[in-house]
Amino acid sequence: MIGVIRSVLRAGFSLIERPFERLFTPQLNPIAQLGALGFFFFWIVAVSGIYLFIFFDTGIERAYQSVEQMTQAYWFHAGVMRSFHRYASDLMVVMVVVHLLREFSLDHYRGVRWFSWITGLPIIWLLYASGITGYWLVWDKLAQYVAIVSSELLDWLPIFGEPIARNFISTGTLTSRFFSLMVFMHVAVPLFLLFIMWIHIIRISRPKMNPPRTLALLSLAALLAVSIWKPALSQGHADLAKVPAEVGIDWLYLPLYPLTNIWGNGAVWAFLGAFSLMIALMPWLPPMRRAKPAQIDLAHCNGCARCAEDCPYEAIRMVPRTDGLPFPTEAAVNPSLCVSCGICVGACPSSTPFRRSEELKTGIDLPDYSLKELRERVIAAAGTLTKPGRVLVLACEHGAAGGRLDGTVVMPCVAMMPPSLIDFVLSRDLADGVVVAGCAESACYNRLGVEWTEQRFAGQRDPYLRARVPRNRIATIWASAIEVTKAESAIASFAATIAGLPPLRLRSPLAASLASRPGRNREPAEAKGES
Repeated sequence: MIGVIRSVLRAGFSLIERPFERLFTPQLNPIAQLGALGFFFFWIVAVSGIYLFIFFDTGIERAYQSVEQMTQAYWFHAGVMRSFHRYASDLMVVMVVVHLLREFSLDHYRGVRWFSWITGLPIIWLLYASGITGYWLVWDKLAQYVAIVSSELLDWLPIFGEPIARNFISTGTLTSRFFSLMVFMHVAVPLFLLFIMWIHIIRISRPKMNPPRTLALLSLAALLAVSIWKPALSQGHADLAKVPAEVGIDWLYLPLYPLTNIWGNGAVWAFLGAFSLMIALMPWLPPMRRAKPAQIDLAHCNGCARCAEDCPYEAIRMVPRTDGLPFPTEAAVNPSLCVSCGICVGACPSSTPFRRSEELKTGIDLPDYSLKELRERVIAAAGTLTKPGRVLVLACEHGAAGGRLDGTVVMPCVAMMPPSLIDFVLSRDLADGVVVAGCAESACYNRLGVEWTEQRFAGQRDPYLRARVPRNRIATIWASAIEVTKAESAIASFAATIAGLPPLRLRSPLAASLASRPGRNREPAEAKGES
């Protein structure tokens, strides 16, 4: 059942993200920047809140008047800031909820990712707590309604000696100290929220804490336009002598408040408890089968640190050398953080498929899917290519071509493939062209697989694809699991293009003659292809 829900959500997000990618480009796709946008809106809320506090008065009568003065007399700066504060808070709720659903749809909540998922739960609670205390400070009719319902919910729990709801049902019982307390809570809760947000990303390599500058500017412009078009307004002074008969609800922050009249306070708490428990248990329901973590072969590790730099999950650390070889450091894998994506294998300089005189080994490898096995699968798949324009597909198991197309070699992530593997395929005439098919750019299952692959091909990241490899015989396809038709069409079009090209000649005559001599067990330097 969970798998079905996850598949439906993933299909929905894929349909939404593709138009955004065409409109904004994958790098500026807001759906792929939800976490960064959440941080961005938090800072807008913080800055606008500090600005508003300059004009706010915590007195029982003066609180509402000070807010009205900001909104009416100083609308062109304080009023706009109030709207920024309100709408950025709402947008932060949207970012958190959509981010939660998207990570669930992409299966980014189980295995080693459980920590980020679990720490997201207190973020939700603290986000709502900070927003609700903010509504109290305005002290209009909505604030009165929020205060009454909130206090009745708290009174239902056996934590207070005296009911606190009675402070909001008659005049003369509320003092200015109440607003001082609310201001303190409204400042303290977001500070603690920021601390939990930092913990939330502490185990993520290269977390995106800031959206691209262009996207940030567009978000600011949209907030400014909405703030001027429809400014945030109060709903009339609170009057404890009267029960608010009708108020406008912020359905992003207060969706459960009307349900207290329908369900009752106990049922609302039961719903919140069940929701929190479900979120907390989801990483283990059902248990995730984990592949064996990457393993280090010190005989082939020179401590270059490329695997540690490329790991998306901070699962590899460089530690002092232990085997006596003349290198200062060696790589060490933390099994509890490794997801067995293989990106480290593709980063290792010793991961070259050209070796023939000895068993193919590399400095770091996957026990369940070694580089040697990958080379064997590539050779076997190439042997099945018979049509003109022989195209070998190297695919991520989470993308559109993952196990769904004929003649495909599937791996945990396309970044597991060292660039020299493409050189190997073309120089050995195993295929006329190579397609690298991974996840959608904005939804890479292993976060950095697409980005690292593109940088290696462009010569911007080691190990890079050698300049001698003809780029017109390589195609990259980034498509989600539901875009099989798109992938098939792109592969067929590329195969037709390759069929029209002249035969490929990578090796020089000297290299070819040397390679054909009896007793030659290794490729000459020109044909090695080590990156």
